[in-house]
Formats: sequence, C-alpha cells, structure tokens
Amino acid sequence: MMKFIKRFYLALVLFFLYIPIVVLIVQSFNAGKSRAKWEGFSLTWYEQLFRDPDILNALWITLSIAVLAALFSTIIGTFAAIGIHAMRKRPQTLMLTLNNIPMTMPDIVTGISLMLLFIFTRVERGYVTMLLAHITFDTPYVILSIMPKLKQMNKHSYEAALDLGATPMYALWHVILPEVMPGVVTGALLAFTLSLDDFTISYFTTSPLVQNLSTLIYSQARKGIKPTMNALSALMFIALLGLLLLVNRRTKEEN
Repeated sequence: MMKFIKRFYLALVLFFLYIPIVVLIVQSFNAGKSRAKWEGFSLTWYEQLFRDPDILNALWITLSIAVLAALFSTIIGTFAAIGIHAMRKRPQTLMLTLNNIPMTMPDIVTGISLMLLFIFTRVERGYVTMLLAHITFDTPYVILSIMPKLKQMNKHSYEAALDLGATPMYALWHVILPEVMPGVVTGALLAFTLSLDDFTISYFTTSPLVQNLSTLIYSQARKGIKPTMNALSALMFIALLGLLLLVNRRTKEEN
C-alpha cells in the first residue's frame, strides 16, 4: 500500500509539472489564436516564428553566447580543476568550497552582483557583458564535472610521464586530458545547456537592445502571449530536454 501511495504521489507531481508544457506544445499546433478553442492542426505559427526577425536575432544571440560560454568556461574550468586537484588538502577544500558557493547562490544575487560590477567599472551592458556573465556562472559547473575524473586518475601517471622525459605541457595534453576528457565533455554540455536556458542573469547583465530568447519572451509576454511564443517555447523545451538526456546518459556511462 505504501509503495502504491509513493508512486501515485510521484505521478501526481509529474502530472502537475508537465501538463502545462504538454498543453503549450499542443497549442503551438492550433490553427487559431484562441487558447480555449481548437481550430485545427497547423504549422502556421512555426512558419511565422522563423520569419520573425526579432526572434531570429534573439536565437542567434542565444546560440552564439551558449557556444562561446561553453567553450571558454570549459577551457577555464579544465585548467582550474587540474590546478585545484594539485593543491594540498586544506587549500583544495577551501577552493572547492568557494567554487560551490556560486552554484548554491540564487541566480538573482549573481545577476545583480554582476550588474553592479559592470556599472561600477563603467562597462556598457550588452553582448559582451552577457557573455562574461554566462562564462562566470558556467565555470563552477565545469570544475565540478571534471574533479571526479581527476580523483579517479592514477596520481602517479603525470610524474611517470615526466620521469620518462615528457615536458609538463606534453604530459598535460597526452596524459591528464585524455583521462579527464569524459568529464570535460559533460561539463561543456552542461555549460551549454545552462547558458541556453538562463534568464535571470541574462536579464541583469544585458541591455534592451541585445536580447536572448528568454529575455525576449519575457518582454513580449508582458504585452500578451502570441501564438508564436507557444511554438518557440515548444522548440526550446524539446532542445533542452534532448541536451539534458544526453548529459544524463554520459554521466551514467562515466559512473
């Protein structure tokens, strides 16, 4: 009986979480503008979606920032993880604690802090500031993804390579990086997904002239939900779901 109650409770929670998304996806194929009446199946709103210059521009900004943020945060996070792993226990614990703080901190705190930093340094908010903000909050997740692989690696492999005549850079590229590459790929995918889905930090670190999809949807939603927003939200949900499934699959394979 208790097992049935647990399963029923889980099903109920999932139902209330996902039924609005299902309704949104179904409505994106509705031929009419009314959300209360089904007027037939149509791809009209998807066609209009890809003809809207504002949405296409926001899509380009979203994808370009996600790719660049994932690339730079992966490079920074990889070398940072290797450096932290090489530290002694006490400094390593301190650095990992500092690394975990941004992940547990509310996004609005991070967003406002970065906004104030850009205002204080008189940096005009726009594409570059949004990119820097995404790199900032992506990097801790990359470090967290790579650290377990570094701990699994034989700690004497690097020293053995040096003893055999390899230079430190050669040993890094041919000994350490191949061992931690699964964690690097997982961290990059996670960074890309987080950047693609971010709203709060993007909202505080950009200007009205430079908008990604999340900030564009927010600004247009205040004027009323257009049917094209249903189509856009459906595509974003499917894309993020696919990326998350890929990340989870890689995580399971690594474990």
